Amino acid sequence: MPFDASHLFSNTANRMRRSEIRELLKLTSKPDIISFAGGLPAPDLFPVEEFKEISVKVLTENGAKALQYGPTEGDAGLIRELVAFEKRGGVEVTPDQILVTTASQQGLDLVSKAFITEGDAIIVGLPTYLGGLQAFNSYGAEMHGVQLDEAGMKVDALKAKLEQLEIMGKIPKFIYVVPDFQNPSGVTMTKERRLEVLDLAREYNTLLLEDTPYRELRFAGEPVPPFILLDDEERVITLHTFSKILIPGFRVGWLITRNKPVMDKLVMGKQPADLCTASFDQMILAEYMSRGLLEKQIERIREAYKRKRQVILDAFDEYMPKLDGLSWTKPEGGLFLWVRLPEYMNATEMFPKAIDKKVAYVVGTAFHCDGGGANCMRINFSYASTEQIKEGAKRLAELIAEETK
Repeated sequence: MPFDASHLFSNTANRMRRSEIRELLKLTSKPDIISFAGGLPAPDLFPVEEFKEISVKVLTENGAKALQYGPTEGDAGLIRELVAFEKRGGVEVTPDQILVTTASQQGLDLVSKAFITEGDAIIVGLPTYLGGLQAFNSYGAEMHGVQLDEAGMKVDALKAKLEQLEIMGKIPKFIYVVPDFQNPSGVTMTKERRLEVLDLAREYNTLLLEDTPYRELRFAGEPVPPFILLDDEERVITLHTFSKILIPGFRVGWLITRNKPVMDKLVMGKQPADLCTASFDQMILAEYMSRGLLEKQIERIREAYKRKRQVILDAFDEYMPKLDGLSWTKPEGGLFLWVRLPEYMNATEMFPKAIDKKVAYVVGTAFHCDGGGANCMRINFSYASTEQIKEGAKRLAELIAEETK
């Protein structure tokens, strides 16, 4: 009989939960199911041949360094390219203000490790990114949700929540936002709203954690300045990743903070986690960026996702039943839109029926720290082909129509 180690698990381990999305993906991996579930980039856009050639070049010219351990902070060549990339986007940073991470998910974990003691309060959106909720929960955060609208986190609700916490004698460790084409809702926070949220972070003496993996994937509307550009007090930490703007398989991202003591703690937190992000991957990315290929690839992805977004919006307009309480967001970029069903419908209960119709989504409750969102679903439009998007929208519309009978 195997040894039962359950009595030895730490509090952190006992708080861990399997990712609802990862578990759902197991159900949707069959080839005949049209999946709007995972936040997967389109694999046909991956620049395989370019990476093949660059990989050989890196190994031929600098193989020993590429296959060796590297600095915790990141490969110097990649950091130089990231500084230039940020500058082209309007953000001036120095190399010591960048930490290369094992994708932005590690950034969420490092920030949690650095700031959350079990029972500490943090502010998150309702809804918000599931991976963030997982990271914060694993460190024992007490999460307080704030509703969103089409302009992002609602300032009046945020202020009310901060006032409530102050009365309770609690200062939230940070306010967590996904301001650009938010996962899961697809909404973008306006500049005015960002300034108001930053003012509240200042008033209540807390940090602002900006998670922005989709920022470069805008295909409608006007760009909005990132929080890191609006911050003049070094209270913003910004997370980025190559996963959505290039490829997810390398698992490389970066974070920015101008606050040196904060950066020191994040570097110290990374050292016992993985020592360093893979040197080989970083050097390949540095070479790729030095050739000017990243901007071209982002434009290629942007155009493809713009077409797919229009396909799904047109299909929803055509097929969805006309019901009171049924609506969906119209994102200006990114990979997701958010469907809100009439209050009497339950997306979790509907999910097995969706699988029977061979279409999949992610249930809204996965993105709510308070258990809400039962009548909501997240739809990803980046992965499926245009033909699959049309057919999947039709199947989803049929399912929703049947729930009204």
